[in-house]
Formats: sequence, structure tokens, C-alpha cells
Amino acid sequence: MADAMALSQSIDLVRAAAIGPQGLSDSALNRALSRSETALEALRALHADGGLRLLHLPAERDDIAAVQAAARGLTAGATDIVFLGTGGSSLGGQTLAQLAGYSVPGIGALRPGPRIHFMDNLDPVSFGALLKALPLATSRFVSISKSGGTGETLMQTAAALAACKEAGLQESIAGLFFGLSEPAKPGKRNGLRDLLEPEGVSFLDHDTGVGGRFSALTNVGLLPAAILGLDIVALREGAAAALAPVLAGKPAAEVPSALGAALSVALAEDHGKTISAVMAYADRLEKFVKWYVQLWAESLGKDGKGTTPVGALGPVDQHSQLQLFIAGPRDKLFTVITTGVEGKGPAIDPELATRAGEPDFGGKTIGDLVGAQGRATAETLAKNGLPVRTIHLETIDERSLGELMMHFMLETIIAAHLLGVDAFDQPAVEEGKVLAKQYLTGKT
Repeated sequence: MADAMALSQSIDLVRAAAIGPQGLSDSALNRALSRSETALEALRALHADGGLRLLHLPAERDDIAAVQAAARGLTAGATDIVFLGTGGSSLGGQTLAQLAGYSVPGIGALRPGPRIHFMDNLDPVSFGALLKALPLATSRFVSISKSGGTGETLMQTAAALAACKEAGLQESIAGLFFGLSEPAKPGKRNGLRDLLEPEGVSFLDHDTGVGGRFSALTNVGLLPAAILGLDIVALREGAAAALAPVLAGKPAAEVPSALGAALSVALAEDHGKTISAVMAYADRLEKFVKWYVQLWAESLGKDGKGTTPVGALGPVDQHSQLQLFIAGPRDKLFTVITTGVEGKGPAIDPELATRAGEPDFGGKTIGDLVGAQGRATAETLAKNGLPVRTIHLETIDERSLGELMMHFMLETIIAAHLLGVDAFDQPAVEEGKVLAKQYLTGKT
């Protein structure tokens, strides 16, 4: 069924009845859930009148063919595809790309071509070295900026254009570059289009109603996913599953995203849990955690409000952050995300297990250990009186990841409603961008 959910969420270890005074009382949770009802009503109204484009993306299919055609064109004859964009213009695509092995330790460099590069951080040494090392004639550059005025993206694009021209590839520019930005508007400058369109470069239009950090399910995220051969329709089907209980008019307690928002805000307001730590037990969710950090921080951190997101990856961060999580300040809500890994991966030879001094490891798989570690982390946190929400995805695939991402987008929007802030602006970021340009140009 299109609305069957792959995501399983439990808040048992958040409740005061389970973990003690640091936990959330039923009365506090119910008050927050009651306040969430108006957020759900607002979301349903926005869906009905088309006031929030994000809510219509899960059901849309009209743009799929154009994304797939662009992906075919970019991969034809390419050895390397370089995505130029920062923040939401990159993290959503990276999150989806990990499903296909991108940036997964060990196998990322071994996956079949073309090689994928997300140059989301502006660093002169890294980008200069990339341009020198790339086989430019068989490389493709995809520049992504909603406004067309993102300074980092403009600089990278201009540098890549100059490098290709210096390499004698002027006549090939139209086929080497591709753009994704808002349609041109009378009286409003779009620097990215001004850079690329005179060179004959093709564009896909960025959805004008969806901001960067919410754009993973638009062509911004779907284009990298399609290039890597992922099922982009399944991504949206998963998103539809997360949205379905909202549109069905279910009470907040039965809407996973509303429940997550309510407990997060209630714990912050009633217990000072001002840090939201998300720990995912899968390499293929490492970029998801980074995407979540931006989504939550940039959407909620306004007017002195919001909670601070912290990302962690299990089991590796058990060796770096877990000591602080358990024995440090009691100011955190934990979300532990696990997957169905039991019985997966290499099995341990009993003789080698005995030689290593761990005979009980014999016959167990690496997945058995990871599964046990995820469960143990959640239970250890809870036994120390710390609130833990658990989310389980039996399989990490296009559908489940689409659902997980939509869940957190909705949770963020509902949390913003409870906090009384606008989830979709970022005034502090814009202030910094303006000042940086003034310093760069000397016009202070």
C-alpha cells in the first residue's frame, strides 16, 4: 500500500514512568500534543489550498521524466560528475546518494562510475586540487542554487568554467555544465543563470515554493539520486507514507512526526533538554544525520528559541561521544535510529573468535553485534535516566529513506509551530552572507 509505513517509532524510554524524573510526564506530553493539533490543522489547510508546496511533492510525478532525462544526459560519457552547491542544495542529494554507496567508507571509492563529487564546502585548496586532477573533457558540473546568488556556488562555477576554457573546451561548455535554479524573474538578478545561460548551458527550474533544506524531494535531491540509479518514485512514495496520517486527520498522538515534535519541545520547556542528539546505526545514514542537523538548526534557531542538534554515528561514536552523553550534562533528548542488521554481514569463525578471546562471537555476524550495540546504547542511556526515542527501519532503501526524511521535515515544521517561529526563513544566515560579500569586495 502507498501509505504503509516502514518507520517504527517508540517513545517508551522518554516517559518519566520508565526512566524517572528526567523523563516526560504523561500530562506534559498531552499538553504538547494538544498544542500540536493546531499545527496539524494548519498543515491540512496548507495542503488543501496549495499554500505549502512541500506537502504536494510526495504525490507528484510530472517532473520525474525531466529529472531522469537530465540524469541520462549527464552520465553519458562522463567519468566524473561534480555537484556545486552548499547547505540544503547539497546535503539532501548527499543523503540520498549514500543509498547507492556514495561516501560510504570502504566501498564509496570502489563503486562503479561515474565518480561523484559533492563540493559543498568552499575550500581553495580542495577545489583547486580537484580542478587540476579532473579529466575535464569527461567531467560534468552541476551547479545548484535556488536564488542563483549563493556566493560559494557562483565562485566554484566561475572557477570551473575558467578551467574548462583554459583547457581548450570552450566549444564543449554547454555539454559539460548543467544548472538548477529558480526561473528568471523580471527585475531580479540570477547570477547563476547569468553565468551559464550565455554559454548555452541547460537548466532545470528549482521549485520556487521549496527552500533549500526542504528540497531533498525536489529535483535538487532527485537528480543526484537518478544519476546513481536510484528509484526516485519510491522516494516520494515513502514521503507519502510519512504524510498520510497528517492528511488523514489522525490525532497528534497517532502522527509520528507530531509525537516527535511534541516530546522534543515539551522536554526542552519542562526539563531543559535543549540539545537534540540523533545517533544513527548505519553508514548509509551518516549524511542523513548531517542533513538533519542543518534542517533542525536553521529552521528552529530563532528569537532565542530552538534546541541544538547534535549528530552521531553508531557504533563508532560510542567511542567518542557516549561517555559525555551518559555522564555529562543532562540536557539532551536522544534519538537512536537502528536498522534490521541482525544476521547480516560476515560471520565470525568460531576458532578465530576463541583465539581472539571472545568465544561467544563464534557464528555471530557483524550485523548481530551492531544490532546489539544499538539496542544497548538506547537502554544504557535510559537506565541512566536519560530520555531516548527510538526509530527503527528494517531496511534502508529508497522508500524508507524518503519516509524518514519527510518524517523529520514534518517534525521540524510542527516543532516550529509549537515554538512560535517561522520554519522557513533564516535571517541570521542572510545577515552573514551580506557581511561576507562586503568584506570580500571591500564595500563595508
